[in-house]
Amino acid sequence: MMKDALLGAAMPTDVFCSVPGRLSLLSSNSKYKVTVSELQRRLSPPECLNASILGGILRRAKSKNGGRILRDKLEKIGLNLPAGRRKAANVTLLTSLVEGEAIHLARDFGYVCETEFPARQIAEYLCRQHSDPAEQYRRKDLILATKQITKELMDLLNQDRSPLCNTRPQIILEPSIQRHLTHFSLITHGFGSPAIVAALTAIQNFLTESLKHLEKSFPSSNSHLTVTPSIDLKNKDMDKK
Repeated sequence: MMKDALLGAAMPTDVFCSVPGRLSLLSSNSKYKVTVSELQRRLSPPECLNASILGGILRRAKSKNGGRILRDKLEKIGLNLPAGRRKAANVTLLTSLVEGEAIHLARDFGYVCETEFPARQIAEYLCRQHSDPAEQYRRKDLILATKQITKELMDLLNQDRSPLCNTRPQIILEPSIQRHLTHFSLITHGFGSPAIVAALTAIQNFLTESLKHLEKSFPSSNSHLTVTPSIDLKNKDMDKK
């Protein structure tokens, strides 16, 4: 069951409804709040959802006048959803997720990458494929360079301040790059950047383990290991009820 908010002079942070999670197990029964600002984002570029798709996302039962009823409810809070409009973006599995659940998915993915990815085992396996000492030293330099580049990308993504759920953080990046990160966030509903950071963290762990393995075989007095940065999921609270 969805509980519609009392509509009227709606604020962006007002809750329009709550929807059950699509990825939750039956015993979990997670629900996620959908704010007015989230609806505005879904109706605006890059998605420009129509009444049919938006109704499915909000778990509105299909009926003869379902689209008109939804448009009327949106009009009462100042959101315009024209009849017969066409969506602007390709539909993916992420389209069906509201922002709260997309953030939840990113956090769970980050946790699994951090705790279950076999970084050490993969590092040892791959390093054993390169037994020549000269190649091992060159490989060490490549690993250090790769760690630096991936860290730069992680640091940038961790500064993404795209609006999500009922938050609109203060932008800290230049608008020229934040605009593109926001586009990616709107398409993935908050899943994109945190998921990439999680994957890069797994890669960083693999690279660190590779360096440790190489140090055992070819110790060097002036070698150093780069500390793996922690995952920052932008401190967004999940709108979970």
